[in-house]
Amino acid sequence: MSVDATSYYHCVSRCVRRSYLCGKDAQTGACYEHRRHWIEQKIYELTHVYCIDICAYAIMSNHYHLVVNINKGRATTLSKHDIVERWGKVHKLPVLIQRWLKNQVLGQAEKEKCAEIIETWRERLWSLSWFMKELNFDIACKANQEDNCTGHFWESRFKSQALLDEKALAAAMAYVDLNPIRAGVTTTPETSDYTSIKARLTALTNQQPTAPCLHPFIGNPSNTMLDGIPFRLIDYIELVDWTARQFREGKAQMNSHLPSILQRLDVTQSSWHRVCTQMEKINATAIGSRALAVKTKAVLNKQRVHVYHIE
Repeated sequence: MSVDATSYYHCVSRCVRRSYLCGKDAQTGACYEHRRHWIEQKIYELTHVYCIDICAYAIMSNHYHLVVNINKGRATTLSKHDIVERWGKVHKLPVLIQRWLKNQVLGQAEKEKCAEIIETWRERLWSLSWFMKELNFDIACKANQEDNCTGHFWESRFKSQALLDEKALAAAMAYVDLNPIRAGVTTTPETSDYTSIKARLTALTNQQPTAPCLHPFIGNPSNTMLDGIPFRLIDYIELVDWTARQFREGKAQMNSHLPSILQRLDVTQSSWHRVCTQMEKINATAIGSRALAVKTKAVLNKQRVHVYHIE
């Protein structure tokens, strides 16, 4: 994982021991649907702390998906007081930092120690590992307490795929937003509970500029003055709707009418369909164009990087 290669990643966490993150256990009849709210609210809470932007999410019965943007630039520009304020939202501050906030630190050694602690927190604020650890730990503790058991709740820390370009980002977001439709849980994006696409459509219906706590669409990838996803929201909604119809019809062959975003990204039909239906089965650590794959190997100082090419 390297923000020098890309700031966008697709992450997945799955449960162990037939644990249910959400949904209903058909064998026991136990319902865990309320846990969807747990994880959605925790994601939203952590976006106010970490410099990790949520582009897309979907919360399923025994796993969840996230597409995130690691905003290192934002973290590096935060003041020391901003960092302490963010960290203190979900963590208990050390006594030394509490004294620092009240200007009660007198010695030079204490000042230097405070600066050291705050810089450590700055690094953590753009760490995807820390973000996922805190998200998973909180849910695991609540679930184990509710299930009256101990031990691992998640099968591993988390799995991630690097999204090297706009094509990969759009494909990963559509893949995540359409997970409930692919699983047969629902039939349309607007009825897909606990997904980012429903949150965005609800915000659009309520005439909000963007869904709360989600990374906004800025529409123009060349506009460096704005911080957001380099597509238009309306194009993305059309893309998701079109792709969803392909899932329901079960056709690998695409029709001739493509959303404008596909034309702009110059993605072939077969490549798009495969990545939107088999992203986890591809078994690649990164997704993107061949040119960027070469650059990624150089950034990571690796001879080989398993990249699935979207052409």
